[in-house]
Amino acid sequence: MGFNATPSANRIHIGFFGKRNSGKSSLVNAVTGQELAVVSDIKGTTTDPVYKAMELLPLGPVVIIDTPGIDDEGALGELRIRKTRQVLSKTDIAVLVIDSCVGKTDEDEELIQLFEKRAIPYIIVYNKSDLKEDEGSEIGHEIHVSAKTGYGVNQLKEKIAAIASAAEPERRLVGDLLSPMDLVVLVVPIDSSAPKGRLILPQQQTIRDILDAGAVAIAVKDTEYRETLEKLGEKPRLIITDSQVFERVSAITPGDVFLTSFSILFTRYKGNLKTAVKGARALDKLQDGDTVLISEGCTHHRQCEDIGTVKLPRWIKEYTKKQLEFRFTSGTEFPEILTGYKLVVHCGGCMLNEREMKHRTGSAVDQHVPITNYGVLIAYMKGILERSIAVFPEV
Repeated sequence: MGFNATPSANRIHIGFFGKRNSGKSSLVNAVTGQELAVVSDIKGTTTDPVYKAMELLPLGPVVIIDTPGIDDEGALGELRIRKTRQVLSKTDIAVLVIDSCVGKTDEDEELIQLFEKRAIPYIIVYNKSDLKEDEGSEIGHEIHVSAKTGYGVNQLKEKIAAIASAAEPERRLVGDLLSPMDLVVLVVPIDSSAPKGRLILPQQQTIRDILDAGAVAIAVKDTEYRETLEKLGEKPRLIITDSQVFERVSAITPGDVFLTSFSILFTRYKGNLKTAVKGARALDKLQDGDTVLISEGCTHHRQCEDIGTVKLPRWIKEYTKKQLEFRFTSGTEFPEILTGYKLVVHCGGCMLNEREMKHRTGSAVDQHVPITNYGVLIAYMKGILERSIAVFPEV
């Protein structure tokens, strides 16, 4: 399948930042070896962040992000700057591009402060070094390059790879909970909201991680789940279900078999499970008139029984018996100010990288707004939360 099969959420996100006309787009093209970004001498050519999933040697699968100039002007400029700041929430490695003929400016220093505040590893690149008599050298965070001549570009790629390799070791989605030849049953409802002819990304990734652990994955629809359990020659190690049929699957599953959901697995995978468990308990404190934010990391065509906009609000109202207001966001849109909300309910985040999910969770925690997850909240409302997290030794 090749590197393009790697989901964007699992790729290292490398963001290129800087002022207009510093040569960001030219450097992106030089680093990637592609005409990824439009290049022009006119300031502000890049108007929106440009994303490209690709293979970057010697690093591997990455997402390259070219951002608008941080010094853009006017009303549209403010919007572009806001979009650039949004990119920071998902950036694993930041590359600050500075015009070497101009030198570091206040705007560059502001970006450096943002990188350090958000604990984003960064490299300062002095571009257009071909226009200076002394091309300089690589010192600490800093490196001199020329996107035009290619000077220093390979060294920059090696520096990015070195930073990436020093990051935390990759966590497993479910494989660390399994031994070779363990049986894992995945319950996958096929209804009007299921995509035709394929499984959704969380299901695909979970199956792959089970196989990588040497275990056995058995995928069934919820309507065949009971019969499948009866036909198995041994008890499964783990049942993983779609959150929408959590209660029904729990009632059928033997009490001594571990049970959890895809959504809960991804919340753990992104490092936010403990916060989500704590946030679910805030449901009992909601009062009439409170507002709940339901946020999804992806954008998709919403069905008549969409879980985020239809089922969850209905279940929350039935559980709390309160008159609540609901707001919804999807994709890259996530409010910077959350103080008007009494609870944030987020999807598993399979389409978002770990850094962005941690940023969203951290933003809610910093503003003292409880945040939880679809699967965790559903399990809590159905009275099976303790059971659904029993398989995770760290919780």
